Amino acid sequence: MTRNKAVPDNTAVRTALWRALHVQTDARPHIIEDEIGLKLVAPDADWQQRPDMHPDFTKRLRASMVARARFIEDMVQEEYKLGTRQYVILGAGLDTFAQRQPQIASQLQVFEIDQPGTQTWKQQRLTELGFGIPEWLHFVSVDFEISSWWEQLIKAGFDTGKPAMIACTGVTLYLTREAIFATLRQMAGLAPGSKLAMTFYLPLDLMEEEDRPLQLIAEKGARAAGTPFISFFSPEEMQALAQEAGFKEVEIVSSGNIARRYFAGRTDGLSPASGEEFLVARTV
Repeated sequence: MTRNKAVPDNTAVRTALWRALHVQTDARPHIIEDEIGLKLVAPDADWQQRPDMHPDFTKRLRASMVARARFIEDMVQEEYKLGTRQYVILGAGLDTFAQRQPQIASQLQVFEIDQPGTQTWKQQRLTELGFGIPEWLHFVSVDFEISSWWEQLIKAGFDTGKPAMIACTGVTLYLTREAIFATLRQMAGLAPGSKLAMTFYLPLDLMEEEDRPLQLIAEKGARAAGTPFISFFSPEEMQALAQEAGFKEVEIVSSGNIARRYFAGRTDGLSPASGEEFLVARTV
């Protein structure tokens, strides 16, 4: 399979469209306002008719996608107030933080790490749409099968002596336990005061029953696409893995925590699915 072709990853496109669907379909207040990804993708006019865009069928997954984006961006702003000036997005896809929040993003060094094909395409689209690529926005293209994201990050200007905010969402599903542990060990060695927010997926038997059928469909689709889901963890397993990797301050933020934080009081029934949780850890 060729990974360097300048086309965006299917998962990245789907996530961008779900974020736009949230704005166009779900009631206010919106968890996050993001239709820039939709502009980047520029799908056919009937894109909402795609099976994976059905407003009801995808409701809980869509809620999860916008909630995790909001959770990360709230954390970036918190870390900025504490003095952090580096933000690394591992598996950035079609993330649009830099375009939607230029006031704070321009005060940071933002590093987006992803496969070459997605990144080449995204840079072309940003240029075509007039967003441009400011000097503080760094695209770090990495073929994870053959090269080290850490080495490429440093080559792009990342300062290992200064604290950083690291976001890693929707990635661990596709990595082996060994690869996840190696990544955590690398991050645990970041400068004191650095913070990591990483999503992981629960095994099927720990999900709420209503989310299991869609998860099985997603697993089948991932296998068919040649990108099978590999790693699932209980919260206890993930916490232990992070501690083994060298993190001293470790917290698990459940989908229930996220629901209470961002969806309390809604009357439209919008709430995130139960499969994805956050590992939040800080270096000391």
